[in-house]
Amino acid sequence: MIVTFYLLPKPYAVKFSAWFIRLLVFVPVNIKGTPDPDVQMFLINHQSDIDIGIMETITSKDLAWVAKKELFKVPFFGLVVRLPKDIALERESKTALVKLIKDCKERLDLGRVITIFPEGTRTESGKMKPFKAGAKMVADKYTLKVQPIVLIATAWHFSNKRKVFNPGTITAIYLDSFIADKSNPEWLNETHTHMQKVYDDELANHPRYR
Repeated sequence: MIVTFYLLPKPYAVKFSAWFIRLLVFVPVNIKGTPDPDVQMFLINHQSDIDIGIMETITSKDLAWVAKKELFKVPFFGLVVRLPKDIALERESKTALVKLIKDCKERLDLGRVITIFPEGTRTESGKMKPFKAGAKMVADKYTLKVQPIVLIATAWHFSNKRKVFNPGTITAIYLDSFIADKSNPEWLNETHTHMQKVYDDELANHPRYR
């Protein structure tokens, strides 16, 4: 991505590198549901390092990823998130959410789609961690059209931590989109519950993941 960033129009350097990763690890993707052409925010469950590559290749949208600030300082890899101007989130900071809201507005004005792993970290157990409030604050502030996406058992296919690699088709499920409603303080928790149910129901039909 770094090599091609200034050679290809945005966001194709990112998409090109994502396709390279997918082809390298042999993970075709079975897509269910319908992408919303007017989406402004994606919420995605997070299990594996390949989740970003999968998401970049199943949408033509220019994604603005929200990632922890520490990643932006990592030698070499930091360029992968700095060059496309992804959004750095300083966790455990009182001013972090204010900056997040401002940075998201700048990316939205450029027509990019805010893309968040609302759990805040990876979990390989299949049980999604509680969603952090940042996604809701941004969506409520700008009344965004939000679309959740459920990735099924990506850690079963690829886990850096457990040194696991199982080629095979991954399922990505686009759920119905909705407009963030600040009058409903529970919509993020309700989305978490819905995404977990979709994940569990899909997993029940795939014995290989048990």
